[in-house]
Amino acid sequence: MTTALLLVPDFSLILLGALIRRRMSLGDDFWVGLEKLVYFILFPALLVNAIMRTPLDLAAALPLLTVAFLTLGAGMLLALLPRYVGALQGLAFASVFQCGFRFNSYIALAVAGMLYGQAGIAAMGLVVGAAVPLANFAAVAMLARHGEAGLWREVARNPLIWATAGGFVLNLAGFVPPAPLLVFLGRLADASIALGLLTVGAALRWRGQSGVLGTSVYLLAIKLLVLPLAALGLAHACGLSGLYLEIVVLFAALPTASSAYILAMRMGGDGASVAWLISASTLLSMFTLPLWASWLAG
Repeated sequence: MTTALLLVPDFSLILLGALIRRRMSLGDDFWVGLEKLVYFILFPALLVNAIMRTPLDLAAALPLLTVAFLTLGAGMLLALLPRYVGALQGLAFASVFQCGFRFNSYIALAVAGMLYGQAGIAAMGLVVGAAVPLANFAAVAMLARHGEAGLWREVARNPLIWATAGGFVLNLAGFVPPAPLLVFLGRLADASIALGLLTVGAALRWRGQSGVLGTSVYLLAIKLLVLPLAALGLAHACGLSGLYLEIVVLFAALPTASSAYILAMRMGGDGASVAWLISASTLLSMFTLPLWASWLAG
């Protein structure tokens, strides 16, 4: 229970973001600008600052990434099922398919930092940075049927990937940042968590979902319950323990990324169903993530 209570401030910020979006007339431009600031500046600074300064166990990092990739793969395979049973077809299926495995990086780093400090952010940062290209590729490829020409450019320009790689290189090189740089990165990192979670709350939408209810419930169960169990089993099989085991299970239990809605809309998909699933997974994770965290700690 104590572990679960540690996550209350983070989820309170998400609810506050939803309240501010609906009660204060800040305009859509404000939230779009704020999300760009967090995505391109603040969260990369958080990743670089954490990974650069935290001793990394490279021998254990490879099994950690292996389990994360296998868990993502399991989510993709399970999310394919609605197409084969005839529940959804075409762009409707391609739109919600990504909700079975994509993950919210903002919540990932906030939870890791709250529960495990800098070491947790560094470990989760490695997983997120490595998993983002695979998750994006699968989501875009399904929506585009055969992929799209700009896919690799989009992945290559992802700031979370570059921040993870940069922090990792600096760590291995033994770079010792001067005090002013540490303070500068620390200030940006401190701002990233609060503002990132506010944008998650502001992105919640309840326009109603146009897909099949059974498919939605199925995808939510995969994302919040089945994948964490799969990650736990895979972690034990690969010999993970301690921090890395807990990080990979929490990674698997994350709600769907808000960017899934943007992708579906940009590629002509069913944005309403995706928005509903993102919102439902985010709100349900306020209960499931603390339960997973408490179970792992116990």
